[in-house]
Amino acid sequence: MQVRVVILGSSGGLPTPDRGLPAVILEGDGGIILMDCGEGTQRQMMKAGYSLCKRMKILITHLHGDHVFGLPGLIQSMNLLNRVHPLEIYGPRGLKDFIYETTISTMSEPNFDLSIFEVEEGEVFSSKNVVVRGVWSDHSRANMSYRVTFGASQGKFLPERAKELGIPEGPFWGALKSGRKVVLPNGKVIEPKDVLGEPSPGISIVYTGDTRYCEKVVELARGADLLIHESTFGSELAERAQEEGHSTAEDAARVAVSAGVKRLILTHISSRYPDAKVLEDEAKRIFQNVEVARDLSTYELKS
Repeated sequence: MQVRVVILGSSGGLPTPDRGLPAVILEGDGGIILMDCGEGTQRQMMKAGYSLCKRMKILITHLHGDHVFGLPGLIQSMNLLNRVHPLEIYGPRGLKDFIYETTISTMSEPNFDLSIFEVEEGEVFSSKNVVVRGVWSDHSRANMSYRVTFGASQGKFLPERAKELGIPEGPFWGALKSGRKVVLPNGKVIEPKDVLGEPSPGISIVYTGDTRYCEKVVELARGADLLIHESTFGSELAERAQEEGHSTAEDAARVAVSAGVKRLILTHISSRYPDAKVLEDEAKRIFQNVEVARDLSTYELKS
């Protein structure tokens, strides 16, 4: 399994000459997941080489303008380009009204299937090779932080082990292969782990959206390959970060350490930091494998 991560926009609140508003693409399993859609996202997608007609789903963390104002233009452009693939958009309560009020009121109904899902904590959606989970993090309004896992699989079924345990071929094998425990005619309980090899964890990416330091995010990010964590302010503005529902670079690094992630990318950088190396340096004092996001930077993850 291979996943490409593309940072489309890494600023927070205001765009700058070098940074667009929040948006990240995850490309894997034949499609893309767009995480947040700040103003200008569709142009960044074009610059990164992504068709607006490609199979995709969109995950919105929260309804602050810098994270959603790109949606109306993106949907309108998809319509003008005669998009065929259905589009699913997931996000917090209020997303459906926002999209219909800003999109449907300014254009005709989309000529493609558009589905909007207002989500709660837990599993957001899943397919054969992709699972998305979310938790409410700690911002000034409802913000869903997401964990996207590509290619996770249970271990390979071990037929010889099943025979050793006296499990007859047929429905019992099928149930165990699909991850369900079985009870044999003699009353013996067999768990899937008894007859499966080592599972594959796949590739996991966590994207926080906006949040203070949050233990629920630590748990969500546990063991992730990549954590993309907001880092709006430096430590000199820690009190302001707390008041406004944001994180400092040090907060993000503390999450990375506590969660045991492999790599940390700092994003949602305040426009007050034209050179965000100061944020990277602060984070590195706590967690070494960290860098500040840069627009159109790309990361390849393999399992």
